[in-house]
Formats: sequence, C-alpha cells, structure tokens
Amino acid sequence: MTLNTDTENVVEQSEGANPATNAAVMVGHHYRVDDYYEVGREKVREYARAVQDYHPVHWDESVANEYGHDGLLAPLTFISLVGILAQRKLFEEVVTGYDLSQIMQTDQVLEFHRPIRVGDQLTCDVYLHSFRQAFGGDIMVTKNIVTAQNDELVLTTYTTLIGRSGVDIDPGLSDAVDSVLMHGVGADVPDHHPRTALAIGTGTPSTPVAPPQLAASKHARNFDDVSPGDELPPRTVRLTRGDLVNYAGVSGDANPIHWSDQVASKVGLDNVVAHGMLTMGLGGGFVTSWLGDPGAVKEYNVRFSSPAYVGTEAPAAIEFTGKVKSVDEQARTAVIALVARSAGRKIFGRATATVQLA
Repeated sequence: MTLNTDTENVVEQSEGANPATNAAVMVGHHYRVDDYYEVGREKVREYARAVQDYHPVHWDESVANEYGHDGLLAPLTFISLVGILAQRKLFEEVVTGYDLSQIMQTDQVLEFHRPIRVGDQLTCDVYLHSFRQAFGGDIMVTKNIVTAQNDELVLTTYTTLIGRSGVDIDPGLSDAVDSVLMHGVGADVPDHHPRTALAIGTGTPSTPVAPPQLAASKHARNFDDVSPGDELPPRTVRLTRGDLVNYAGVSGDANPIHWSDQVASKVGLDNVVAHGMLTMGLGGGFVTSWLGDPGAVKEYNVRFSSPAYVGTEAPAAIEFTGKVKSVDEQARTAVIALVARSAGRKIFGRATATVQLA
C-alpha cells in the first residue's frame, strides 16, 4: 500500500488508538481498490439466477441488443460483488480493528449513471464518507465511485454499516467461524499482481467522465400510463437454505450467519438470515419486471429493518408490494415505494426506486 505524506502522518498519530478513533480520523480519505473487476457473461447469468431475476436482458444477448446494449446487462444489485471486495479491503487496510463477522449493513443507496454491462472493467474508489457513534455502535457510511475502463462514471453507492469497537471477540465464536468458513477467504488467499498499487489519500483521485443522461427507453413503461397511487402486481419469492449458500458463493459474501446454524446461534440470531443484498436484489427484479427495462432505473435505495429468517423445514416467503409514490412530468420519471415482508415482519424499513419512463 502506498500512502501519501498527509495520510502517513494521520496513521502515525492514531497508532495505539481504538478502532473508533482510527475510523473518525480517516473520514474523508479514500483508496482505490488495487485491481479492476471484469464483468463476465456467465457471472451476470449466475448472479441473475441467484437473485431470481429472469428479465431476458440478463440472459439473452439478442434481447439485450434489441434494448440497445452490446451485451447482457447486469441486475441492479450486481455491484455488490465489487462492493464486498472493496469493503473487505476497507476493514483490512483503513478502518482496522473490527470483527467483520459482526459488521451489519443497515442501508444501501445505488445511484445509476448507466447500467453495468458484460465486458466492463470496473474500478472502485472508496471513501469513508462519515462516522458517528450512536445506539451503542459505530455507524460508518462508505461512498464508492465506480468507473469503467474508459473512466466513464457507472455508479455511485453509499453503504451504511454498524459495528462495535472496543469489544473482545468471543474465542468460541472465532473458532466456530473458522470451522465453517469456506477456503479462499482470509490468510490463505494467494497473492496476486494488481494492475496498480493501492493508494490512500484525500480529495478526488480522478475525474470520471459522466455518461450521456439516461434517455427514455421505448421498452420502459410509458409515462402517460403511470399515475401516483398505482400499485405494482404483488410478488412472493421463496428462499431456501440452498439459495443462501448459492448467493454466498456467487457474491463472495462468506459471512456464516447466512448458512451456519452454529454461528447464527452464537451471535444471538433465531435462525440463519438471508443476505441483505440478496433481498435487495429480489426487490430490484420485482421493480424491473413491472418497469420493463432494467436499464431505466436511475436510483434504488433500501433501508434494512429486520432480517429474513430461513429455516430448514420450509422455504422463507418474502412478499413484495409496491406503489407509485410520485411522478415528475418534466423529467418523465416516477418514484416507486417498495414494501417487503417476511413472516409478518417488514424487512425493508424504507425502499424506493426512481425510474425513467418512456
């Protein structure tokens, strides 16, 4: 890792401090993930299957071409594959001292400048956007600026995480995690030779090129056919333990609370829980199946309020409903409010999608 002079001074001053102090000092600093992520054709299909999104632009290149794209489009939450790598690096190199198995995601904002496509080489600049302590935890917001190989701006994301500093890790929990964690996560990962060195600094690392403004799609729902109060057709999705294991493998999110009864019990959960980004991905497919064009989503935001528990006796059912909250006649956009429930509990506290209409 290469540090600039200012950042070296900051790091030296915080030697011996607790994780919360280090995190507070690092607000405003950024790093660039030390390699790009290349979006593969079959990875898009794998991810679409994992989030049960069967819109043909994720599967059929001829349909994607008809929609005006050179290759398959990635589902809305595909960026989580890149984000999990960036987040891991954040806690290894910048905000150190936290137990990753007990970091909880509470909020996710996705701002789309254009869709992610097969062949994109995505680079991620990660900022520690804010830090505060509340409700007995450390609340961190990270900002990711995602660009393609031509410096084209693709996505801006904000992720809210909550963890606890100054708490000794339960050795029993560590042993349980080590016993079930899949290989290739942690110290046994082989070294690689990245394209660029990891650098930490302040300010803007580069000036990305903004893509053309998202144009109205002839495949999206027509603005004249949409009114505030319109309801989306409800959808019920079923999740099994197999779905959770599959998503863990596809996404790289290896946290065993999503598939190990032993670990879930040790951290005080009633059962294993679905990944937040899996449930958000299911909600994304719910919206785009109504909208007609996954490439016409401008923003998608979810606050996670309650986990979706998945047992062994029967699949968990997640019920999605939605309503048109507002429309903008000048921009020809609509804001959709989503509700997701599982076992009678709302698993999304607030969820909206802003979509471009035809």
